Amino acid sequence: MERIEFPRKDDWERICRRPYNSADGIDERVREVVQVVRRGGDAALISYARQFDGVSLERLEVRPEEIQAAEGLLDEDLKAAIRRAAANIEAFHRGQLKNEAPVETQPGILCWRRSVGIGRVGLYIPGGSAPLFSTVLMLAIPARLAACAEIVLCSPPGKEGNLHPAILFAAALCGVTRIIKAGGAQAIAALAYGTESVPKVDKIFGPGNQYVTAAKQLVQQDGVAIDMPAGPSEVCVLADRSANPSFVAADLLSQAEHGPDSQVMLITDDATLVDSVAEQLERQLSRLPRAETAHRALAASRAVIVRDLAEGMELANVYAAEHLILQCADAETMAAQVRDAGSVFIGHWSPESVGDYASGTNHTLPTNSFARAYSGVSVDSFVKKITFQQLTRSGLKGIAQTVTVMAEAEGLQAHAEAVRIRLNSKTEISE
Repeated sequence: MERIEFPRKDDWERICRRPYNSADGIDERVREVVQVVRRGGDAALISYARQFDGVSLERLEVRPEEIQAAEGLLDEDLKAAIRRAAANIEAFHRGQLKNEAPVETQPGILCWRRSVGIGRVGLYIPGGSAPLFSTVLMLAIPARLAACAEIVLCSPPGKEGNLHPAILFAAALCGVTRIIKAGGAQAIAALAYGTESVPKVDKIFGPGNQYVTAAKQLVQQDGVAIDMPAGPSEVCVLADRSANPSFVAADLLSQAEHGPDSQVMLITDDATLVDSVAEQLERQLSRLPRAETAHRALAASRAVIVRDLAEGMELANVYAAEHLILQCADAETMAAQVRDAGSVFIGHWSPESVGDYASGTNHTLPTNSFARAYSGVSVDSFVKKITFQQLTRSGLKGIAQTVTVMAEAEGLQAHAEAVRIRLNSKTEISE
């Protein structure tokens, strides 16, 4: 990790820059993939599966018997863990379902709002070297709670042409309706525009690498809704001298092992902690199966020494991390000062990995400083909020002058007449 001591504020922008911001040519390559899939449909997806995944597919949609067989391929402990995590995630997200009471804004005028599930949603689940079956839970459970009519899942197949059985088990557990063997930018294109096997969806969800993120942002320009620009994973740990160096190192590595384009940041007011964490990183790296991946991520990561924790929190808010861990003596007080972060982990006993899997909060979160404007996935992400209003004749009479004066000031006479015609009508119409 790059060590930075007492940086000036005019250097914070560079410090907070993500490593994949400088990648060249990604948008052009993704645009080509998207256009090929849009024109070629299933044939293009099968061709890209051969090119990118090294697998020859005869069929893109997963068969029911493949889903049924998946349960028998999993260890009982893993199935129990998935069920326990699913129960916690459902409990947290079910609490987000609320019926909003109608509001009488003035006599005779009643306004209210109702949540309606998005018709068809697409879930992208990263695969490859680390199939993220936990992401199935994070996306499919709130989609089901929101009463989405159809839930379509895409994930890249392995070398044998199959999806990881844990992905299939989780998908069946959570009510996914269709499962497609497709990954990368080509899967996003298929969900956005539809193919013979993949239905066109109304909104696309899910994290991914730079290519997946670029594809989501590209199809968004064409009117396809997405959850957020969720790219390579990242974590920021704000720590003081009370922090355990081994805990800090473990939290940093838990994100660094996601991929070489992940980034981790340590912010502290204790220079000796940086040295201790560096020692722990080397010690713990030696035991990790994905040590090479973590090494590459650490090479683009930073340890920043600040003058005090107040400055550290200010820098953490500028960084606007996907995950923010507060390993401080007064972590609860610091948490109240968080302005920009995807999800916050308070205190020494709150590792980010718990949120990734099973505490109940959602792990699909904004990255690359998008936490300044975006929230993580929730039930609200899968619904439309439709407003309603109902007026009585007296209610309309009471607001008529307000509406007609404003409409005429804007030069929209027909708006004003829609009110006057009703009030001047002699026809008896029941309210």
